[in-house]
Amino acid sequence: MSWGAWGRQFSTKEQTEMIQFCTENGNSIFDHADIYGNYTTEAGFGKAFVDSGIKREDIQLISKCGIQLINEERGSRIKHYKYAKEYIISSAEASLKNLKTGYLDTFLLHRPSPLMQPDEISEAVTALQDSGKIINFGLSNFTPSQVDLIANSVPVTTNQIEFSLTKNEAMFNGTLDKMLQKGIQTMSWSPLGTVFKDETAQTKRIKAVLKKLTKKHETSEDVILLAFILRHPAKVAPVIGTTNKERIINANKALDIHLELQDWFELLAASQGHEVA
Repeated sequence: MSWGAWGRQFSTKEQTEMIQFCTENGNSIFDHADIYGNYTTEAGFGKAFVDSGIKREDIQLISKCGIQLINEERGSRIKHYKYAKEYIISSAEASLKNLKTGYLDTFLLHRPSPLMQPDEISEAVTALQDSGKIINFGLSNFTPSQVDLIANSVPVTTNQIEFSLTKNEAMFNGTLDKMLQKGIQTMSWSPLGTVFKDETAQTKRIKAVLKKLTKKHETSEDVILLAFILRHPAKVAPVIGTTNKERIINANKALDIHLELQDWFELLAASQGHEVA
C-alpha cells in the first residue's frame, strides 16, 4: 500500500529494487489490494515485477477486493462494498492482469458487507479456484461470526485483521480464538500499533517497558513489538508496511526473539493500564 500513490510513490526502478531486496532477505510475500493507490498500485508493482527477473514461484502474491472507493470512472458515487459473484471474479482477473501473473496465492474479501451472500461468494471463489486463478481464499477485518458465516459455505484460509500491542481486542473478543479453532492463518496489519505515532498515557507506559526489554534482548523497540505478536499461539503473521530497507531487515530479527512469559504480560499490562484480573 505504501509503495505507490498512497505512500512513497516509487518509480518502476525503485519498486524493482525493493522487490529484489525483499526476496533476497526472505520477505517473499507481497500484500496488495485493488484499491491501493486509488486503483493504481497493483499495476505499478506488476511492471516492476516483470523487470525484476524473479521467478513467480519464488514469491507469494496476496490481493483483496470488495471496497468501492468514490471513483467516477468506475461508476461509484459513494464508498461502499460489492460482493456480487461477477464482480469478485472480475476483480480477481483485474488484479492478475495488473500484477502480471497467472494466479494469486491468496485472495481476500477486504471488508465485510452487511449485504454479502455466502453462497454467491462461494460460487465466485470456487470458479476462481477451479480455473487456477487463485489458490487460497480468505478474509480481511472479519469478526468471528462473520468468519463462520463465510466459512460455512467455502473454505477460509486467512483472516487479515488489525492487531498490535495497542490494538489488542482480537485477543479478547473471540477473533484469535476463532482463528485457532478453525486453523485459519491470522495476518496483522499495522502491527506496531500507535506506539510511535501517538504520545498518550498508554504509549508512555509501553515505552517504559520497551526500554527495559530492548536492553535485555539487545534489540530495538519495533522488534519487541513484533515479538509480542509472534508470541501468541495463533501464530500471527505481521504485515510490515515500512519501505525502509534497514527496518525490513530489523523486523526479521523478531523471528529470533522469544519473550519470556512475564515479559509478555508486562507489555500487556502496560498497554491496558492494569494487571490482569
